[in-house]
Amino acid sequence: MSYSEFELIRRCFIDQGLGFDRSGVALGIGDDAAIVRPPNGTSLALSLDTLVEGVHFPKQAPARLVARRALAVNLSDMAAMGAEPLCFTLGLTLPQSDDGWVAEFAAGLLESAKAANCPLVGGDTTRGPLAITIQIHGFGEAEALLRRSSARVGDIICVTGTLGDAATALLFLGGESHLGSQFTFGSAPSESQRQSLLDRYYTPQPRTDFALRAREQINACIDLSDGLLGDLTHILESSGVGARVDLEALPFSDTLLAVLGAEQRERAALGGGDDYELCFTVPPESLASVQAIGRSLSLAVTPIGEICAAAGLSLRRAGESIESVSPAYRHF
Repeated sequence: MSYSEFELIRRCFIDQGLGFDRSGVALGIGDDAAIVRPPNGTSLALSLDTLVEGVHFPKQAPARLVARRALAVNLSDMAAMGAEPLCFTLGLTLPQSDDGWVAEFAAGLLESAKAANCPLVGGDTTRGPLAITIQIHGFGEAEALLRRSSARVGDIICVTGTLGDAATALLFLGGESHLGSQFTFGSAPSESQRQSLLDRYYTPQPRTDFALRAREQINACIDLSDGLLGDLTHILESSGVGARVDLEALPFSDTLLAVLGAEQRERAALGGGDDYELCFTVPPESLASVQAIGRSLSLAVTPIGEICAAAGLSLRRAGESIESVSPAYRHF
């Protein structure tokens, strides 16, 4: 059934409860603008991402999973800043007014929004190729919010979780991997392994709780959206430092260890993207503390290298420098 823009918004977003109450939101969805009131002494952190069908998610992907992925990648930006999510706005471009698709999409959004205590406060719908734009608002004390530009020589480079699963899931989804035609499975995945990889692609877990608890000990931070090589390089360039990374230290899931050979795992981790884990730097004396925070959240925190004064990113295996064959994801 087809509805007008405002009827679609009311039925599928307002009536479904996406504008739930949240401290700090004085006026939410339903008016010409939202009114937010972050706690005294805090600053707003804003981020925006656009996901386009056929580019950032497969055509005909389940609406509920697309929604969860769309909000998760924005929540991951807040985690990278050490900001607490507050609320978000949504721009939804649809080929046609499809009440069933939008209802499923809204249900997925609600699942992720409730889990993050981050309500929808407004947005827009229009006709065109399927695309989802979310702007997320978070808050925190300005001096406590994390940045890419604060890495220091001697810092330990760490990552949360495991790397490479989401990029590998694209092999199931019919997408052409930028990692090359030789990026293939070493052995055929089982159904449970397939589902594990797809879960990592569609429902990444923003590391907000970890970031909020560890941010006082972290110097620089970024979320891993385009692959470790490209994203870590952003920290290095912003901070005016270099880095050495030990490839043998890269953390992989049991699933990836089972279905990919060593070279392919490295390829997925270094250049695959879509992990939405955190890459951050800490002083050596803070490493044990941030790892303890991770353990309390059942989250692995793995040291993979260190920040050095010499410019550039050096990759090492068994102490020897090597050349990377895994380009980071490029949007253009």
